[in-house]
Amino acid sequence: MEQEKHPQKVRAMFSRIAPNYDRMNRIMTLAQDLRWRREVILRAALPEGGRLLDLGAGTGDLAMEALRQTPAASVLAADFTVPMMQVGRQGKPSTIHWCAADALNLPFADECFEAVVSGFLLRNVTDVERSLREQYRVLKRSGRMVCLDTTQPQANLFSPLVNFHLNQVIPTLGRWLAGDGAAYTYLPQTTQSFLTAEALAELLEKVGFREVGFRRRMLGTIAIHWGVKT
Repeated sequence: MEQEKHPQKVRAMFSRIAPNYDRMNRIMTLAQDLRWRREVILRAALPEGGRLLDLGAGTGDLAMEALRQTPAASVLAADFTVPMMQVGRQGKPSTIHWCAADALNLPFADECFEAVVSGFLLRNVTDVERSLREQYRVLKRSGRMVCLDTTQPQANLFSPLVNFHLNQVIPTLGRWLAGDGAAYTYLPQTTQSFLTAEALAELLEKVGFREVGFRRRMLGTIAIHWGVKT
């Protein structure tokens, strides 16, 4: 899986699926991703006029939600896949600023954001701890990071249904609707191979975050994590 996470391959994959990315997210999650993104921004607790970084922004859904909840915020959407941002900018307000950036080497000064949020970023980076350290670095004291990502589902009565959805339904939809079965085979695989929610929480604490917590969603395949910079 690490080989498949080679940055150039990941960038090329997201560039291919950019035109259908939002539609596929709605279909794969039964539109629950909209509710999860609202929760992410609520937990970010961005003050009026505060600066928020949407890291791995893709088409900017979290950035847009941040402006809905806090219209006076200064919102920056950053991603290393330019075609995703080009799709995202269409129809988005000019108050969202866009920036090409690598989540492992952020081109921002120390302590310049009140909040850093991400949606389905960490499962795609080659070094999760390094990305978290970069997020910690650019946050101001008492700033909050909140991430929405996949997580290894716990074994339960729903496991056969979850596995069928991940390994059969999503790749099939990817072939039919996005014309890219390979990308939508990779994405479910990252769900099953990514850190457990507990392991990611421990990593947040190792990096230095406090008040760390998480909540699982969608039969345990999704988790929202958060932490505060002390």
